[in-house]
This record gives sequence, structure tokens and C-alpha cells, in this order.
Amino acid sequence: MLVLSRAVGEIISIGDDITLHILELNGGQVKFGIQAPAGVNVNRAEVYQKILERQATQAQTNP
Repeated sequence: MLVLSRAVGEIISIGDDITLHILELNGGQVKFGIQAPAGVNVNRAEVYQKILERQATQAQTNP
């Protein structure tokens, strides 16, 4: 895991086409924006986990 310290207005690049923009720091929270190509899905971890669970359930009921 890479751990970075960033300030508001700074950007983190992931590969050639994904960027994280640090928008706001408020106490223990960081607000950031994500720019990614239209074909790249961006989800919070808990949402992504539910998507995976739903897909697994569908695969079991539709073999």
C-alpha cells in the first residue's frame, strides 16, 4: 500500500488516465474527486462488495 500526504488542490495520478483531486480537508475527512474514463467503474468499497455478492447470488441461481 502506498501512503501519501496531500494538500487541497493537489492531484494523485493512477496510470495514464485516472486522477484523484484533493478537494477539501475537514477534520478527519478528506473530500476528493475522481476523474476516470467512462468505461471505468468507480465505487465505494462497501458498494462494490454488494455488487459482487449480488453477482455471486445470480450466478448460483442461473447456472
